[in-house]
Amino acid sequence: MSLDPDVIDRCRRGEPAAWDALFNEHYSATARFIFQLSADVSREDAEEICQEVFLSVIQNISGFQRASQFRTWLFRIAANKTRDHIERQHAAKRGGGRVPLPLHVETDGNQTIDPPDSLPAPDAALLTNEQMLLLRESLDRLGGPCREIIELRYFADLSYEEIGNAMNMNPKTVSSRLSKCLLHLEKIARQTFNRVKSTTFPV
Repeated sequence: MSLDPDVIDRCRRGEPAAWDALFNEHYSATARFIFQLSADVSREDAEEICQEVFLSVIQNISGFQRASQFRTWLFRIAANKTRDHIERQHAAKRGGGRVPLPLHVETDGNQTIDPPDSLPAPDAALLTNEQMLLLRESLDRLGGPCREIIELRYFADLSYEEIGNAMNMNPKTVSSRLSKCLLHLEKIARQTFNRVKSTTFPV
């Protein structure tokens, strides 16, 4: 479904039908984008963050500048909200007020909590999370339009045409720029991963 050209103006006027159209068009893609940003984000986390994102959109729609595409603006909000969420998670794990729950404790219903054992082994999960964090660090170092085009392609799963619409370029230019950005990211990622490897396993 494509949005009417004036849907943003109608949202600014507070028309419920316009907000419904906006949510229907962008909510699923935003949730998918959030979920793919980090291994630390569960599907439940993505849903919670997505709700925060659209609340922020409602509160700040008047500040949206038409010089940029709406989805690009939306995904920037989503990326920031996701990073905030992950930082809060890490702070909680470091003892920011979360009370540890002992295993096999009885609940109010006299049922014991028996955590599932189908999850990856702790070392495997740690490796996956560490690799994802290093990739995010590499993307942060990459910065600018390159980071944006990679996130839109691989985290938001947009087509070249959709990226072109979001960044005001034709699909061929998107393909060419994406290839160059991936090469640049590879160099940064190699430096990042090698730095961590040499720190963890000194020669």
